[in-house]
Amino acid sequence: MRYIYCMERFIIKTSSLLVRVDIDDIVYVKADGNYCDLVLINGRSRKMTFQLHHFEENFKLLEHADLFVRVGRSLIVNRQYVQVIDLMDQVVIFGGKHLLRDARAEGRAPGDLYTVKVARDALKALKEQLEKAY
Repeated sequence: MRYIYCMERFIIKTSSLLVRVDIDDIVYVKADGNYCDLVLINGRSRKMTFQLHHFEENFKLLEHADLFVRVGRSLIVNRQYVQVIDLMDQVVIFGGKHLLRDARAEGRAPGDLYTVKVARDALKALKEQLEKAY
């Protein structure tokens, strides 16, 4: 497994796979055991065969590394798409004109795809971090 980054495009290369994606198209990466789901603004998701820390380490190498925030043990979010942090329901909801437009164009309900359940402590830390950034 090898990661290459170049001009704000994230390239993931393995012996049998090559994935090229603009970092602005990444909404979040969610851990699923030894795999991760890479979720894009167009609603598509790709299951990747490596753990979340590999993404975290390589996002740090990007020019705009500050866009990506680790949330607890199982999630990395693109903070430009974080719309709602709900501590009561323990969810983070992603939004933005691109997400809504693409979901509507494909006949999907945007909230279904872009709502992720997260541990309360991790959400609280994300909320505090985003509050300091603004």
